[in-house]
Amino acid sequence: MAIKRNTTSRKRTNTRKSPSKNWLKLAAKWTLRIIIGFFTITIFWVIALRFINPPVTYLMIKRGFEWKAAGKGFKIEKDWLDYDELSTNLKKAALAGEDAHFMTHNGFDTKAIMEAFEKNKDGKPLRGGSTISQQTAKNVFLWPQRSWIRKGLETYFTVLIEIFWSKKRILEVYLNVIEMGQGVYGAEAAAQYYFGKSGKSLTKKEAALIIAILPNPRKWDARRPSNYINSRANSIVRYLNHYSVPE
Repeated sequence: MAIKRNTTSRKRTNTRKSPSKNWLKLAAKWTLRIIIGFFTITIFWVIALRFINPPVTYLMIKRGFEWKAAGKGFKIEKDWLDYDELSTNLKKAALAGEDAHFMTHNGFDTKAIMEAFEKNKDGKPLRGGSTISQQTAKNVFLWPQRSWIRKGLETYFTVLIEIFWSKKRILEVYLNVIEMGQGVYGAEAAAQYYFGKSGKSLTKKEAALIIAILPNPRKWDARRPSNYINSRANSIVRYLNHYSVPE
């Protein structure tokens, strides 16, 4: 009889443990589903935007509401230009001014990142080491505020667009969604805003001036460049013909 009681006791103990095991299995099951869902959705999103032009970005909406809150109305000026319509001068200026190794890196310029890290560490004016691919990933898929989470996601989306998009598509999207002024996004809107002409026919200097203001397009103006912006634009013009763009 004693043996039977012990057996019954062990069965009761096992029964008490089963809810905990079931909960762990359920948590693991849902965690796996969420991970698979995240990768499925984001990969599909990236592949879709290889063929579909992004209609709007989080930054455009955020800036629009900032303008409205300041009593200036809701402003988003943008007009898409296909890659072949974009000024070749602007494409080359983007590489010369923003990402010299765009054609050869896999989304990340290790040398530029290390140089930026050393300058920031030495207390010099802050600068970034982001490539055109990274900036495109951030602008199209993410939000502007800096955080480790956003940086991690930026890295993830940069890898995805380098895998699923061509360099040509990355540069096309970049030049159509990047912030280029107060409520102004992309080459066509910027060319019209600053020079009253299409982004198809920018001169070398006009293209260089637009790219020169990109570190802070809400502060600087391509129509009235400061000595620093003018000097930066002239430097871009000097190196313009050293770059080949995706064909």
